Amino acid sequence: MIKGLASRVEVSPFFYLTDTKADRGVYALDTAQAMLELLGEAVLQLLIQPFYYIAVLFIILQYSRQMRMERQLFAVKLHNWIGLTAKAVLMGLLAGLAASLAGAFIGATLSGTAVIWLWAVAALLMIIRIRYLCFAYSAGIILLLQWIVGFTPLAERADWLGAAAASLEGIDGSGLLLLVALLHLAEALLVKLHGDRLSTPLFLEGKRGKLVGGYMLQGFWPVPLFLLAPVADSAAAGHASTLTLPWTPLFGADWSQGWTIVALPMVIGMTEMTRAMLPKAKAKHAAQGLLAYSIILGAAAIAAWWQPALLPLAAVLSFVLHEALIWRSKLAESKRTPLYVHDARGLRILGIVPGTPAEAMGLLAGETLHKVNGRRVFSKEELYEALAVNSAFCKLEVYNTEGELKFAQRARYAGEHHQLGVILAPDEQANYYAANGPASLLALIRGLKAANRRGRTESEASNL
Repeated sequence: MIKGLASRVEVSPFFYLTDTKADRGVYALDTAQAMLELLGEAVLQLLIQPFYYIAVLFIILQYSRQMRMERQLFAVKLHNWIGLTAKAVLMGLLAGLAASLAGAFIGATLSGTAVIWLWAVAALLMIIRIRYLCFAYSAGIILLLQWIVGFTPLAERADWLGAAAASLEGIDGSGLLLLVALLHLAEALLVKLHGDRLSTPLFLEGKRGKLVGGYMLQGFWPVPLFLLAPVADSAAAGHASTLTLPWTPLFGADWSQGWTIVALPMVIGMTEMTRAMLPKAKAKHAAQGLLAYSIILGAAAIAAWWQPALLPLAAVLSFVLHEALIWRSKLAESKRTPLYVHDARGLRILGIVPGTPAEAMGLLAGETLHKVNGRRVFSKEELYEALAVNSAFCKLEVYNTEGELKFAQRARYAGEHHQLGVILAPDEQANYYAANGPASLLALIRGLKAANRRGRTESEASNL
């Protein structure tokens, strides 16, 4: 064989090189075909798992409650839960594909067992608070449990407790934290690009019971991940490829027995409240915090992979830093005065109803109606009277968010919104304000009221 190969090179070196390139091309095609086949199997795994559908159902429940709140507060529908859910599924799919592509080069070794642990712990945490659905908390708790179990002989037991301990010990801790960091990086990008579009205006209870305007930025995305994973044992080799990957993943796992693609249904999301910022500014502020969190946690995960003794510290950082994000948001709000309140210049605009004259004239949240048809306005009644001066046309003088005066005008037509389509900051005549969000999953499923009536007694409020 060696002699024949040597004579082949000697007689026709050009033919030998061409044959080598052809072999490489065939090998690349075989690898791509194997990836597509395993990806197809992973998609089927995703479709038969309940976790992805649970994530979509959770999103529907959240957006449905948001729609009820808008109707109770403003008697109009500012969003459509069907459209919001459809966009969330699409953007989550794109984010999942991008994260999966990055994960293929990182080489974090996660399995379906890790997914079950993540969702099981997250479900328990959601009974306490909905915001604990974020996998930063469940991942940190899982890795601390893994660290504690390592000091016990539980994995040697032959019962279900031993099986659970063994599966817990088999989770790649650094890979799991890196996955959480990657998900928060995707979340930061989604919040930056779409966070302000997912905002809804609110009437909120301020200090001493006085109502102020505000915004809730709420976005959730179901993220299907398809991650390359090495085959851990020969039993799983039947659903894997033994072809050598054309690249070397960052994490140095043992890929000698082959590799496969694992479907990991995840969910990411955020809920932010602001009384003092414009939605776009609040979304930018939240995105910056998420970006910093993903970078720090990613660095901690890599450090824990390099030095496993650091894994417990990285696990604690996972949820402590996430709590720091919440504290950071509250601190930023406390340092600013409420934005959505009326002042001496006129009526503050809290929101704009889509498809109304206000939207056509380019009015924006945070601006102030100064004059309407030449008249100063300081109340809803004065606004109605000023609009009645000319039922066919309106001229506005408006202070923008920079404090500069701008002018807008437009013809008025029968059947259009009675106050141009502006949602004004609350006054003393407002009857409802936004209720606190459901603290737990059970409260969300029960569908408690989205808004409270002013003047409710303490006993009535306690029954909510």
